[in-house]
Amino acid sequence: MGDAISSTIAAQRIFDGNDMRGPGLVGLANGRIEDIVFGEPARATIRLPDDAILAPGFIDVQVNGGGGVLLNDQPTEEGVRRIAETHRGSGTTGCLPTLITDRTEIIEQLAAIAEACLNIPGVLGFHLEGPALNASRKGIHPASEIRVPNGRDLAAIGSFGSRGRSLLTLAPECVPSAMLDELIGAGLTIAAGHSEATATEAAQAAARGVSGVTHLFNAMSQLSAREPGLVGAALADSRLFAGIICDGIHVDPTSLRIALHCKGRDRLMLVTDAMPLVGTDETEFMLQGRKITLHDNRLTGPDGTLAGAHLTMIEAVRNAVALLAIPLADALIMASRTPAAFLGLEAELGRIAPGYRADLVAFNKRFEVVGTWIAGIGTTRACPGRETFGEAR
Repeated sequence: MGDAISSTIAAQRIFDGNDMRGPGLVGLANGRIEDIVFGEPARATIRLPDDAILAPGFIDVQVNGGGGVLLNDQPTEEGVRRIAETHRGSGTTGCLPTLITDRTEIIEQLAAIAEACLNIPGVLGFHLEGPALNASRKGIHPASEIRVPNGRDLAAIGSFGSRGRSLLTLAPECVPSAMLDELIGAGLTIAAGHSEATATEAAQAAARGVSGVTHLFNAMSQLSAREPGLVGAALADSRLFAGIICDGIHVDPTSLRIALHCKGRDRLMLVTDAMPLVGTDETEFMLQGRKITLHDNRLTGPDGTLAGAHLTMIEAVRNAVALLAIPLADALIMASRTPAAFLGLEAELGRIAPGYRADLVAFNKRFEVVGTWIAGIGTTRACPGRETFGEAR
């Protein structure tokens, strides 16, 4: 099961990144998809339950923690592995472990182990959310650490440009244009977030190479009649991808639908903004000296400020279908193909097609993940009453 050299997966329904098809057989070889044959398969290495859907694995570009680990507290290979493994259980086969605003030493500590972490299954790079944010839109980020990067910061941050497909969130109005050019030149993908940018400033940043917006609607200048703000710029500018937290808490369902109407499924992508309680039974944790409490699926600090989300990607997909009233195919595109394109990995990930990397997820009609594959190596969960799930007999 999950042989990286050669294996076959039989599924009644296959979402190939464009269309829902099936039944069929997906052949894997040497970590890649070798072929897809549609029609009732006679034999397979792995035969999924009849109600399971096989789809491209989910890609989460904003995941602060999981399995009891907050990246800021454990910027180590062990910490990164724990986060990636926890979210894999919910269908995430590619992620950017995310470091929120912190001291220079913490950024340097993560930078020192970042290259080694790219060997951890599911780690595509890293997301540095800060420190160049606008303090007026700080959210839960510590005001004391928000700053224009100094020389040491820039050296550490810039090194992530050659560490997979790493992302930096900043407030474009808070950094000099030359610094923005330097960071883009280093190879980083740049997103605007925690920002008070005007629509004009956002457009200027996009013209320089900023390509995304972090957690649309949250912690940014809002759309109004005479100043569209970063929200308006994100909705109107087709150059910009936008991540959105689809938990029914961070963004009202009407705003979710407006975002999808404006951006479309090829520019709006699902993110979790997950915190360390995901994958645990705990109800609180400490974030940079502040107690964060989970209640009714909402994470808040002592003053009531939202502190990330208690969300997984399979839940985000389920919520998107329900809250946006969209076909499952659209939600799956927003969870895989679109973030792959944002990271420049559209020729590698986000589709089930010959030559693509064999990063896959299987889930049932109850949105329960029953299997994942990363580069063709699979893990599956027991499925009562399905003797054919696993090695074919």
